[in-house]
Amino acid sequence: MTGFILRRLGESLLAIWGVVTIVFFVTRILGDPAALLLPIGASDADIQALRAQLGLDQPMLVQYGQFLLNAVQGDFGVSFQHGRDAMQVVLERLPATAQLALTAIAMGLVIGTVAGSIAALKRGKAIELVVMAVALLGQATPVFWLGIMLILFFAVNLGWLPTGGYGTLAHLVLPAFTLAVFVSASIARLLRSSMLEILKEDYIRTAKAKGLLRHTVFFWHVARNALIPVVTMTAILTGELLGGSVVTETVFSWPGIGRLIIQAIEAKDFPVIQAGITLIAAIFVLINFLVDLLYGVLDPRIRANR
Repeated sequence: MTGFILRRLGESLLAIWGVVTIVFFVTRILGDPAALLLPIGASDADIQALRAQLGLDQPMLVQYGQFLLNAVQGDFGVSFQHGRDAMQVVLERLPATAQLALTAIAMGLVIGTVAGSIAALKRGKAIELVVMAVALLGQATPVFWLGIMLILFFAVNLGWLPTGGYGTLAHLVLPAFTLAVFVSASIARLLRSSMLEILKEDYIRTAKAKGLLRHTVFFWHVARNALIPVVTMTAILTGELLGGSVVTETVFSWPGIGRLIIQAIEAKDFPVIQAGITLIAAIFVLINFLVDLLYGVLDPRIRANR
């Protein structure tokens, strides 16, 4: 087990380094931010002086080496827009993104698990067709369109909830539900398929033949093994949502990381872009690492093969 953990840690660090490297060079394609930071009509001398101050006049490999050296120490530079430590700017947006993402995941897990279980247990009946049709519709509906429709109905027409913003539970309801629709639909379809496959296994027939109660077979044998792909899907969705749901945050004016990175890209704020995407990559890798460990808890066969 120790060897597995060390190997996964090494792979995780390599993945983060790869993301950081790609982001560094891609941001340079955006162009020179010096012209945006100075007033219109600034002279070439002023632009060159600012580029030298920001370290953008150095050769690309020199900039990359200095960036890596500083990044290892947690220093991603000073934001061009905000004039403060870039990582601190990003971390200030993390609570809002985490609140939105975790609420949407929790709502999606509850709805998706119930819907998927019902569809699997009621296979071939009308209720299964209804659940799967709704789930398919939930996956196919564009997030931006759903968000706008929810705003028009619940905020504009009924006046029950605010159209956007951040700070109270009322502000959280619409954006979280918008994301939860896709999450619950994905989990419901995956859980149904997983349960139907497990119900065909020999050990399920054996458990039934031994006279075990139906709910015992379902919760101890079927549900537990069906959770493995669901855990994987949940980890992927959580990583994506914690990385910032750009469209949803934009539609609802939610001050999250995704919206911050889009604003930084528009302003060519390299330090904030690099700090934000590095944090997202680290969160995503950490979640997948924890999921790998959880596999062994859910399925002893996986733990034994390590």
